[in-house]
Amino acid sequence: MKIKWFSILKVLLLVPVIVGAQQKNVAAQQQQFRAYKQDITGTALSFTMEAIPAAEFLMGSASGKADEKPVHRVKLDAFWMASYELTWDLYEPFLYKDFELSHSTSPVTAEVDAVTRPTKPYLDMTFGMGKENHPALAMTHYNAIQYCKWLYKRTGVFYRLPTEAEWEYACRAGSTGNYAFGDQEQQLGEFAWFSQNSGGKTHPVGQKKPNKWGLYDMYGNVAEWTYDQYIPDFYARLKAGAVNPVATPDKLYAHVIRGGSYEDKAGDLRSAARAASDPSWKQLDPQIPKSNWWFPEAPFVGMRLVRPLKVPTAAEITAYYDQPFIPDY
Repeated sequence: MKIKWFSILKVLLLVPVIVGAQQKNVAAQQQQFRAYKQDITGTALSFTMEAIPAAEFLMGSASGKADEKPVHRVKLDAFWMASYELTWDLYEPFLYKDFELSHSTSPVTAEVDAVTRPTKPYLDMTFGMGKENHPALAMTHYNAIQYCKWLYKRTGVFYRLPTEAEWEYACRAGSTGNYAFGDQEQQLGEFAWFSQNSGGKTHPVGQKKPNKWGLYDMYGNVAEWTYDQYIPDFYARLKAGAVNPVATPDKLYAHVIRGGSYEDKAGDLRSAARAASDPSWKQLDPQIPKSNWWFPEAPFVGMRLVRPLKVPTAAEITAYYDQPFIPDY
């Protein structure tokens, strides 16, 4: 059998080219994990995302409330988190089709058009606190997830709510004290709008100092939804070294909110502090069943977006976005 030396030589010569291309591809993928700007396709709107590295951290507080104990080690995959709380500017195109149409730079696709929108609120959901660059308010947990679905249909990128563990890890930004900047409450006014300095209202996002990972208003302004069901003793149920823990929601109440708001005291803004949604947030709602979209008595609740570095499967994405709503009587 004749040895085709020319063919072998060609293969040998190609090996470093292939390896080099693979290395460049890997390097490019690694470089992609950095802060970036997301344009909302078909509009002039955009937002920025910060890269949050994979790591282990200690979650909870030994000196905090009972539901913050025990302190436990958690391991998390890398993800991106929005630099700012979601604002009305980015939220309103989802709320109202006519608003979306008038603010679109190209025709709205059938996929985007098919996303179910919230019912029109019967109250001014800004509560007179301001709209431009102010955080969007009072959406339900279900509403927040449906916004993420709309954004996915617009951009093709999977966005979701942070898990409770992701939120605390991002908030801490490598710190271990009560706040990302330490334990001194007197410094909180540099980083947060809360009961002592807010004047009883929200403020435009990004006016205070960010944490070390470039995240603004993690404390105060509005409290932020996480994906998790609120379980007071959830930390005690976790096995040591939990990986990407989440209390998967299966009930209407309660879900975890984090960070405190413009009306909360300093102690409720600590990195480890937990709070939960409550049916009383819909007391004013005259509908039966009550709205799945709005909390008319929770003008202190908002949301912040997360994008996982590891892209879920199409089936996982569908399962996340298409959970049936639970009627609220």
